[in-house]
Amino acid sequence: MQAMDVMTCEVTTVRPDTPIPEAIAKMVEGRISGLPVLDGKGQLIGILTEGDLLRRTELGTVRKRPGWLNLLRGPDRSAAEYVRSSTLEVNDIMSPDPVTVTSTTPLEEVVALMERERIRRVPVVNNGVLVGIVSRADLVRALGRALSVRAEIPADDIGIRAGIIDELKRQPWFSQSNVSVMVRHGAVQLDGLVQSDAVRLAIRVATERAPGVKSVENRIEVLDPMISVTGV
Repeated sequence: MQAMDVMTCEVTTVRPDTPIPEAIAKMVEGRISGLPVLDGKGQLIGILTEGDLLRRTELGTVRKRPGWLNLLRGPDRSAAEYVRSSTLEVNDIMSPDPVTVTSTTPLEEVVALMERERIRRVPVVNNGVLVGIVSRADLVRALGRALSVRAEIPADDIGIRAGIIDELKRQPWFSQSNVSVMVRHGAVQLDGLVQSDAVRLAIRVATERAPGVKSVENRIEVLDPMISVTGV
C-alpha cells in the first residue's frame, strides 16, 4: 500500500498570517491535531500542531527560568521564547519545513518516518502541491478496513490449513517439523513442541490471522530448556 491509499484528501489548512484563535477553532471543529500551513501560492511552508500551542501565556504554562539562566541563554533566545508563547499569528509559532512524503511513498516508509521523527501526521506533496495528509488515525482506519476484508474471505478446511502453513513458513522463528495443524469446520487444533513461550504465542497469532479460522485450540507445549540443551 502507498500513501495515496490511506491519506485524507480534503485537508484543512491555514495561511501564515492566520490568527491563532482562528487556527484553534479549525482544529477544534475538525477534531484534528495538525494544520498544514500554505503560502499565497499554495506551497507547503510549515505545519501547526497541538504541541506548538502547549506553552502559552494565556494558559500560564510558559517555562519559568531563574534570572541567571536567562542571562546565560542571552536575550535572543528569551525573546524567541516569548514570541512563541505570546504571538497571535500562525507564522510565528508553526514548525517550518515539515517532513513530507509523496502519494506513491510506500506505507512502510511513511510509518518509519513517523517513528523516526516522532510525529503524528505527514503531509503528502506532489510537485510542491499539497494533495493530502496521512495521520495515525488514517493508518488505524486502513487497518480496520483490511481486517474486515480478511474476515470476509471464505475458505474450506483445506484452504484454511494451507493459509496457516503458508503464513508460518514465512516466519524465521517457525520449524514445521515440530508443529502439527489440524482443521475441522474452521476449528484449528495445534500440537507439538516449541522452544519458548514467545514462539508458542506467535504460532497462535499466525493461526488466528488465517481467513476462515473460527477458533484455535493451542495444545503446543514448550520444551523444557534442560532437555533442549542436554538432549535427554
